[in-house]
This record gives sequence, structure tokens and C-alpha cells, in this order.
Amino acid sequence: MYKKIGIVAILFTVLLIVSFTSVNSNKTEQIPASARERKIQKEVLSQIVSFQEYVKDTLFIEVSKEKVDAHRVQQAFLKSRLLFKKFEWAAEYFTADLTKRLNGPPVQEIENADLLDPSLARAVDPMGLQVIEQFIYPKYDSAGKKVLISEVRHLITNTDYLISYFTDHQFADWRILDAAKLEVFRIIVLGITGFDNSLSLNSMKESSESLKSLRDILYLYISKKEKTTLLQDLNGSIAYLNHNPDFDSFDRATFITSFGNEISAGIAQLEQNLPGDKIKYNRMLRQEVRTLFDSDAFNVDAFSPGPEYRITGAKVGLGKRLFYDPLLSGTGTRSCASCHNPDLAFTDGMAKHTDVHVPSKLLTRNVPTLFNAALQSNYFYDMRALTLEDQVHDVISSKQEMDGSMDAILKYVSADKSYHSLFVTAFSEKTGKGISSDQVTNALACYIRSLTKLNSRFDKYMLGNRDALSKQELKGFNLFMGKAKCATCHFVPLFNGVTPPKYVESETEVLGVPVSLADSTLDSDLGYYNVIGVDSYKNAFKVPTIRNINKTAPYMHNGVYKTLDQVMEFYNNGGGAGLGINLSNQTLSEENLHLTEKEKEDIIAFMGSLESK
Repeated sequence: MYKKIGIVAILFTVLLIVSFTSVNSNKTEQIPASARERKIQKEVLSQIVSFQEYVKDTLFIEVSKEKVDAHRVQQAFLKSRLLFKKFEWAAEYFTADLTKRLNGPPVQEIENADLLDPSLARAVDPMGLQVIEQFIYPKYDSAGKKVLISEVRHLITNTDYLISYFTDHQFADWRILDAAKLEVFRIIVLGITGFDNSLSLNSMKESSESLKSLRDILYLYISKKEKTTLLQDLNGSIAYLNHNPDFDSFDRATFITSFGNEISAGIAQLEQNLPGDKIKYNRMLRQEVRTLFDSDAFNVDAFSPGPEYRITGAKVGLGKRLFYDPLLSGTGTRSCASCHNPDLAFTDGMAKHTDVHVPSKLLTRNVPTLFNAALQSNYFYDMRALTLEDQVHDVISSKQEMDGSMDAILKYVSADKSYHSLFVTAFSEKTGKGISSDQVTNALACYIRSLTKLNSRFDKYMLGNRDALSKQELKGFNLFMGKAKCATCHFVPLFNGVTPPKYVESETEVLGVPVSLADSTLDSDLGYYNVIGVDSYKNAFKVPTIRNINKTAPYMHNGVYKTLDQVMEFYNNGGGAGLGINLSNQTLSEENLHLTEKEKEDIIAFMGSLESK
């Protein structure tokens, strides 16, 4: 292991690299855009071909030998991953679905999950480097040799599809820079956390390789006339990664604030300087952001049903009044705020709330926070609702939760002069035909969208306030992002399960949550399986945000854990497996994390810094 060294200790190395780069950049003017685009396209294609050739000529040969040398297999695998990282930025951006065949998560994925007919959904078996890793780490699995050979063969074949695509695909400058910035975000959020190399943990070297590839591309966009520190920042980040390769001790807070944010901001400036039109995507992470931690980085309307449903001040004001009105319920006694208390980060402090008609009867699941609820693509723990509007309608009409009638609600608000005036203001062009149920649910959804608050002390630290976090909280953050592997499910900066860097799809996890503290048998709630009907998703639940977690106890979908200490113990021991629950499809690692009591305290302290202001 190398001893971790700080930025000052590597300054001399960085200066040498920067000096070399600066000399070369002074000799080179920017090449014409079309030539630059072709040059980058050809380079990406060459890198993909080199990857395939190495996998075919080395990795495949090693795993196919009659007498396998485990060390040589591991080394060939690590080299294959490094070669993949060279073109990851382009493959993930232009061919995301194809790239899953090369480096997708080692769990079954669902196609057509968001269609209205769940019967059309189907499971797709995982394949690629992450699947292969499981056969050779932490040690070579001789019993799985045949499957391993087959997986490597699939890897070779699937690379053909990428070669075919990039042979003919024409690049555009604005897409290249957009992809490059997303790759920096991918490194910050996934690359340095062990997300896609959870067993080999060669994260720093792989991240370095990705940044080297980006440096070669971004160099082509910088002329000697431009004043930018982008190349210096890239060189500094590469040197920092190379000099601090140890996974557990790597200082992720320093890397992100001193290098990652500076690099993404530099790329954003290059994007801004590009002439010509650019296509605007409807992504939750705005295209124009400079860093992941910009105050307006995320678009709360990204998952709204359409343009006419977008948030306005008038809708928010109307929605807030509806939110606190108990007359929306069938009994006239329960409002949305009855279960979502602002003082408790819009939760209720209970394991499970009560039935609106039978106070002695409990609802099925714990009440989640509404803070930042807009920043996810599915709703409820079982992911059954696709929009906030769907979620609102479901809760109001639920016989157990509010038992409200939309017809009765429309009569009520239409007859109330003040309500009618608010609806006319919020939906001026449509209220001539009368108030509609869509307007009611949209107003409530817009109020929930207004509860997006990414303004915690953690956010202030990431934006440059080095006094915003204590030393203990910084230690906790680095553990959260590294040894504890929390960030491989609760992705920065939202700390929920919406997968970066495009932040489009919400993930589920199978943890093996018990019935109670006293009863360690598996909770019977099947979660997402009841929606999707795929066996591997039995007992799967959406990954919730951990922002404001100090106010949202108790925890888990069934509210089984009252304290964060209990939650940390559950994860530290390997989830359900650590409790003796035999759950073949558990996605949480069954391995003990070996966190000390002090480390668990540090992580809990860090999570406290995520409270919204």
C-alpha cells in the first residue's frame, strides 16, 4: 500500500506535468471543429478496438487455460477495465444501453418497467465486467470456470456492437463536452466509491485513466489565447489519484472540492464558449451546470407529466392550502400534513401511520419525507407511481390513507370562492371549463416540488465554505463514500437512489429487512415485486434520500429501526444475511463492513450535516 500524501507533497510532480502541457498548448492552435470531431471519433473507435483485442488475446486466453493462473487472470481483468475506462465517457453517453452489456450492474435489470402494463416488463440478465469480477475476486472461482469463459466471450461479442456504432457515428463538439462533463460527475459520484469495481477496488487508478483520456480530448478545445486552468486541474487530479491509490484512506472530500468541481466548471466554460446551437435535453441535472453542487443544478420539473404541469408560484400557493386542508379526506379529519409534518421533515415520527377509519389499524409502510421528493423518478417505496401527480391521486383515493373522493373535492373547491379564485390564478387558461382533478393533483404536486432544499451545511462545504463541516463530519463523509459503501446506493449529491450522472432512473435494493428488532425473520412485504412481478425483485424497495435523516426516524420501509445506530449496525453486519435471513436475491453485500464504533459515529455525524435550511 502507498502512504497517502497531500496536495502539497505532489505539487512538484504536478508542476512538471503542467509545464510540459503548457509548452505544447502554446505551440498548438485549435483545429477546425469538423476535423476535431472526426479526430475524437476515430480515437474513441481505436480505444474500443484495443479493448476488444486485449480481452480476446489476453483475458480470454487466461481464463480458458487448462490450468488457470489466478494472479494472471486478475491482472488481465484489471488491465481490461483500465482499457474500458479510456472510452467510458463516450460509450456511456452515446450508447448507454449497449454499454450496460460491457459494464452494467451485476443484477437483473427490468425493461419496460415504466409502461402502464406491468406484464410487458421483462428481466434482463446482467453481463460484462462487473459480472466477470465476481468470478475472480476476492479469489478465483474454479467451479465457475465455464460460466466465466462464457461471460468473457459475451464481452467480446458485445463490444462488436459498440465498434459498429462508433464506426459510423458522427460526433458534435457540444455533445463531446457534455459527455466529458458527465464523465467527471461519474468519477466523483461512482468512480471513487467502488460502485462498479466493488471487489477489486481499483477505483483510483481507473478514475485516473478516465481523466487521462478526457485530458487528451479537452486539450483539443483549448487554444493558447484562452486563459484556463483546466489542463492544470486535470493534471493535478490525475497526480492526486495516482499518489493516493488506497481505497479506504482516499480523501474524497479533498478530491471533489480541489479537483472534481474545478474540472467540471472548466468544461462548462468550454461549453459556454462553443458557437452555434445546442440541443436542450430534459434532464433532471441541468446541462449548463458547472458543478454537481450548484444551487440550481437540478430541475424539479424534469419528471412532471408535461410542460403544462410545471411549477409556478401560483400553483405552489394553491397547493400549500390544499396540503393543509382536512376536507380533502373522506372523513374531513385528515390532511396531507397529518402524515407529513413540516417539523419532522414532512414525515410523522411513527413506524407506520394509522388507518383513517380505524385508528387501531396500521398502514402498510413508513411515511417518507417530502423534502426533495421531486428529485426522483418513481414514488412510494414500491415505485408504483411514475409522477408526483400519480402519487397524490393515489394517496387521496386510498381507502386507508385519506379515502377522499375527487368528485367531492371538486364540488368543495368549486363552491368555495377563495379556492375558486386561486384556481383561476393558477390555471387561468383552463378554469373556464371548471376545475379539474388534474389541476388539484398538479397544484399539490407543485407544492411538493417547492420543497426541494439542497442547502445543507454539506452543500455549503462543497461550494467552497471549508468551515461548514467539522473534522468528524469530513471523516464520516469519506467513510460514507468509501469503506462503508453507503454512496454506492445513496448517490451524491441527492443521497437517494436516482442513478448518476444523468439522474434518470430510480434504483431499488433488496436489503433483507426484518419484521422487528425482536423478530429477525424477513418482513413479508414484497415491495417492487408486487408491481413488476419479477422474482429477483422480491422484497426490493426504492432507495430513499438520507437528507434530513435526523428528523425522519424511524427508518426502513416498515419503520423497524428507531435510531441511526441500529441502522448502521444492520448495514455493518451485511443486512438480512447478517441476521441469519436466507435471501438469495439480496443485493446488499453480505460481507461485514468491519466499521469500528468510532467510524459509525463519524458517519452518523456526517449524515447530520445533510439537514435542509
